[in-house]
Amino acid sequence: MEDKGKRSLNTNSNTYIIMYATVMVIAVAFILAFVSSYLKPVQDTNVMLDKKKQILAALNIDGLEDKDVAARYADVVEADMIIDSDNNVVRQGEKGGEHDGFALNSSDFKKGRLAVYVCRVDGGVKYVVPVYGMGLWGPISGYIGIDSDRNTVYGAYFTHESETAGLGAEIKDNKAWQQQFRGKKIMKEGTEGIALAVVKKSELRDRSVQCDGITGATLTSDGVSLMLKDCLGKYTKFLEQNNEGKDNE
Repeated sequence: MEDKGKRSLNTNSNTYIIMYATVMVIAVAFILAFVSSYLKPVQDTNVMLDKKKQILAALNIDGLEDKDVAARYADVVEADMIIDSDNNVVRQGEKGGEHDGFALNSSDFKKGRLAVYVCRVDGGVKYVVPVYGMGLWGPISGYIGIDSDRNTVYGAYFTHESETAGLGAEIKDNKAWQQQFRGKKIMKEGTEGIALAVVKKSELRDRSVQCDGITGATLTSDGVSLMLKDCLGKYTKFLEQNNEGKDNE
């Protein structure tokens, strides 16, 4: 005889649907959290590797295989120093540093904690500083390599998050465009503040401090120029302190 007191589960009821959806959401969230946690060490390693590549690129060191990047970075970077806008040393950093200036980001930059990578390339002292800005569609950033006179661009590397391929994305993809920064002066006597700029080809007047903008990507080019003026401007006192003789002792 059938037990009338025993009810079958009604899979069409609102209660069942809500309970089922809740269980599925919790299960999926748990799986995603587990996968994210499991992959995080690998992701962090890749982020660090990419950052080291960018710093080395600003020193004109590129084309390295991934397995060689960390060793080259450790060999070249004497210290990942932290300074403030008055050129006071906050942290000295360390050789092949990954915990002081290297650990800073754009948020720290806005708070006045400035990273300076003190490097030695081909027996000479070079510096690398990060720059942050906005392009047409999103954030842009990069690193500027500076010669021992603290006023000559040794190398430059720029990247972006979402600029248009073939146009604004050229700040990253066009190596020849990045290379034109080499040898440019950051500051110029008689010019207030940072003189280094990106301008339209028709507006080029002084190639010692001006770089040709990207054709068809005026807003991105303007973003790079503004980024250089704003960010390098925070390093003005550092740049004005020429320690060339001291650095090469």
